[in-house]
Amino acid sequence: MAMFKKKTKEPAGPPKPWYREWSEALIIAVVLALIIRTLLFQAFKIPSGSMEDTLLIGDHLLVNKFIYGTDLPFTDNRILKLRDPQRGDVIVFEYPPDTANPDLNFWQKRDFIKRVIGLPGDTVEINDKHVFVNGDAYEIPQAVFKDSYLRGASPMCVFPFGENTACRDFMPKITVPEGTYFVMGDNRDRSFDSRYWGFVPRDNIKGLAFIKYWSWDGEADLLHKIRFDRIGRPIH
Repeated sequence: MAMFKKKTKEPAGPPKPWYREWSEALIIAVVLALIIRTLLFQAFKIPSGSMEDTLLIGDHLLVNKFIYGTDLPFTDNRILKLRDPQRGDVIVFEYPPDTANPDLNFWQKRDFIKRVIGLPGDTVEINDKHVFVNGDAYEIPQAVFKDSYLRGASPMCVFPFGENTACRDFMPKITVPEGTYFVMGDNRDRSFDSRYWGFVPRDNIKGLAFIKYWSWDGEADLLHKIRFDRIGRPIH
């Protein structure tokens, strides 16, 4: 009768030093964070009132980066695309004049957040604050107007307006070029948007803002700084 020798368990090596375990865990966490930030989601903070009252100064939000397709680093390819930007989407994008400026480094380029009004091929016109897209009035409940209109249409109002804020409420009909988008802030009277600097190239768009995860009112008293009623609210 054959005899089988029972295998003995090989002795384990010495335990890893605590600093090695911590460093390995830290490296894994950093890699996962970079993957999530690059491909999936990114956090942003609202610094200005151009999207009031949809977004307030001090709102912190998450941006879905893969819904429009995520840029692969060091390539011109996009992956994970679910759909193209749609009219009414609140998007985060790189400010076009910054990306067009070769003298700026990447850390000097700013991110803006606005609402998509015109898609590629659309015609957009503004008459006494009223927006018309493809000849039809485009009214949304999120738009607010805090000032009276400035003045009537003028031949001096040439799109884009640059620093000519007097043209804010009257814009001649323009056509959105292919591969670009026309955007505006919900706080229509106090938003520096496509009316002044032009269109947003598709490649500048980082993602869709979809939820407010934190909100802090820096000007409120200590007991009211956290806006609990805004935390966890979807962005429409």
